[in-house]
Amino acid sequence: MPLYKTITINPQTKVLIWKIEESSEELLKEIQLTENSRFRISKMLSDIHKRGFLSVRHLLKKAGYTDIDLIYNEDGKPDLKDGTCISITHSHEFSGIIISKNEVGIDIEKQRDKILRIANKFTPLKEYRTLANDQAIIQKLTIVWCAKEALYKLYANKGVSFLHHIDVKDFQFDDLETTAEIIFNGTINSYQVHFFEFEQFTCAYALC
Repeated sequence: MPLYKTITINPQTKVLIWKIEESSEELLKEIQLTENSRFRISKMLSDIHKRGFLSVRHLLKKAGYTDIDLIYNEDGKPDLKDGTCISITHSHEFSGIIISKNEVGIDIEKQRDKILRIANKFTPLKEYRTLANDQAIIQKLTIVWCAKEALYKLYANKGVSFLHHIDVKDFQFDDLETTAEIIFNGTINSYQVHFFEFEQFTCAYALC
């Protein structure tokens, strides 16, 4: 089973990433699914969505949990029954989770030029025009998008706007980390964001 990467951030916090190479049938083996999860899979039209969903259950197993331990609140935010916090992501052939005793968020995205067309929806594109070429801009925008998505999952308030409420501080590629703020409803909350790249994908995770 292709557990791609494990990052132990501290004794309470861990990132696990899966490279999805198996079929849905293979991924169904050796995991327990709730009746609700089986129903959800039956309604999925996309095979890659099925495989992403199932690979996350294998990541749960690697972390010592099962699908039965995973619950969702009324806003759709996942948690674990023992009170451990979790965030989930999948993109194309990769999926990932982060678990911690504190609130966390994670996102994985494929680096694609499509992000140039949507950048103005989540960040001022002019800030990145000093970079050497389009590929560098795509890389940086993907990091910013992943960071904001991870922060949105952590903060878990549907009123938050990527463009207006989440501010990711500038960084260099080699930094592999930055800070960010969510400014919303008169409050300012600060977070740490870590990021890395692999196989033309970007992963970012946010910590309180």
